[in-house]
Amino acid sequence: MKLLKDILYKVAIDTVHGSTNAEINKIEFDSRSITTNDVFVAIKGTITDGHQYIDKAIALGAKAIVCEKLPDNLVQNISYIKVDNASKALAFISANYYNEPSTKIKLVGVTGTNGKTTVATLLYQLFKKAGFKVGLISTVKILVDTIEYKTMHTTPDSILINKYLDEMVQLGCEFCFMEVSSIGIDQNRTTALEFAGGIFTNLSHDHLDYHSSFAEYRDIKKSFFDNLAKNAFAITNTDDKNGMLMLQNTVAKKYTYAIKSFADYKAQVLENHFTGLLLKINNKEVWAKLVGNFNAYNLLAIYGTALNLGLNEDEILKIISELQSVTGRFQYIVSPNQVTAIVDYAHTPDALENVLKTIEEIRTKNENIITVVGCGGDRDKTKRPEMAEIAAKLSNKVIFTSDNPRTEDPQVIIDEMEKGVPAEYYNKTVSILDRKQAIKAACQMAAPKDIILIAGKGHETYQEINGVRHDFDDFKIVTDFLFVKQ
Repeated sequence: MKLLKDILYKVAIDTVHGSTNAEINKIEFDSRSITTNDVFVAIKGTITDGHQYIDKAIALGAKAIVCEKLPDNLVQNISYIKVDNASKALAFISANYYNEPSTKIKLVGVTGTNGKTTVATLLYQLFKKAGFKVGLISTVKILVDTIEYKTMHTTPDSILINKYLDEMVQLGCEFCFMEVSSIGIDQNRTTALEFAGGIFTNLSHDHLDYHSSFAEYRDIKKSFFDNLAKNAFAITNTDDKNGMLMLQNTVAKKYTYAIKSFADYKAQVLENHFTGLLLKINNKEVWAKLVGNFNAYNLLAIYGTALNLGLNEDEILKIISELQSVTGRFQYIVSPNQVTAIVDYAHTPDALENVLKTIEEIRTKNENIITVVGCGGDRDKTKRPEMAEIAAKLSNKVIFTSDNPRTEDPQVIIDEMEKGVPAEYYNKTVSILDRKQAIKAACQMAAPKDIILIAGKGHETYQEINGVRHDFDDFKIVTDFLFVKQ
C-alpha cells in the first residue's frame, strides 16, 4: 500500500477535497478494472470521457478520484484531486507509484515515422549479445530481458510503461529501448520518464487521421527532443530534411548520422543483396544480414547509440554483423522454384517506396515485382491514393486488397486507393477483396525468379474486421501457398 500524497509528487494540482493520507491500492484509468482502494484517473479520451465513469469507479471501490472537472456531488470519504491535465497527472502518478523506475535504468527512446521497431529491436539484440540484461518496449512485443509480453500500442499507457520499467529494474536490466510514437507523446504517455537518449529516424506522411496537420505531427515529435535532459544524448538522421529541426531546441548532447551528407556517424553502402549489406561505417567495413539502404540508416542509428552508451566500437561492429532482421520487416523466403516472397510492415507511402526501391536495386531486372497492398481502415485516408500510385509505379503487377479494415468497408478503402493510380498503370492493377485470396493470386501469377511483396501488416498475426481480430499471418500464408499448396 502507498499513501495518496506520495504518488501525487510533481502533479500540478488545482484543488484537493478529502484526505491525501489515504492508503491506496493501485492506479487505473479504466473504470472496469477498479477494485477496492484504487485511484481512478478520469481522462478525456478521443472516444470516451472518463469523467462519465466516476460514479461507477466509486461504486467498484475507488478511494480517490483524479479529474479535470469535479462531479456536482462529492461522496463522503472519497478523495478528489482536481488537475488541469489528467493524462499528464497520470504520467507522474504512475512514475511515483512504481518508484520512478526510468531513473534507475538507461532508457532510450526511438521516434520517427519509419524504422522505430527495427532500431529499438536491433538495439535490444545488440546489448543482449554484448552480455547485458535489457528491456524492449515496441510495437511487436515488450521484453523484460527474456520475459515476453504482448502489446497493443506502439507506446503503451503510462501505467504499463512504468510497470514494465519497474520489472526491468527489479530483474537487473541496465538498458531499455522504447518506441516513442507521436500519439504517445501527445497523450503524455512518456511524460515523467527520464530518457538517457533519443533517436530520430525520419519523418514522412502518417497519422494525419489523428494530427490536424503534418506540421503538428512534426512538432510533437520534436517536443520529445525538446524535453531531453542536459546529460542525455540526441541522435538524428541529417539526410532527412527534418533531421536537424528535431534537435533545434534540445539541451541534450547532439549527434548526427547520414549516408548522403556529413555526419558524426557516416556509412557507405558498398554492396546490397537479398542476403545482406556490405557497409563502410566510419571507414570500417562490416557485413550485415539486413537488406536495403533504409536498414543502413537503422544500423547507423544503433551504432551511434551503442557508442554513446559506452560500448567499444569494434565490439559494436562485430555484433552488428550477427544481428537478425526483425519479424515482418523485409522478412523473406525463397520457394523451391525460386520465387522470392517478402513480407514488410510498410504502411506509409515513404516506407512502401523505400521497400520497392530496395527491391529494384537488388533485382536483376529480368523478374517481375508483384505487390500485394492495402490500407488500414479508420486511419489517415489521404495516404491511400499515394500508396496505390507508388505501388503501381514501382511494380510490374499490383493487387489491391484489404488490410485491417476495422469499422470501414474494405471495398471503399480499395476504391479510394484506386483513385491514385495514373491511367498508364491501370492495366497493371487488379483488386481482390479477400487478403488471403490476393496472396494466393500473387503466388499463382509468379513465375520462377519473380518477387512478391506483401506490404502493410508485417509482424501482425491478425486482421481486424468490425472490431474483431481474426487470425491472419501474411508470412505463414504466403509460405503455405509457395511451399505446400502449389
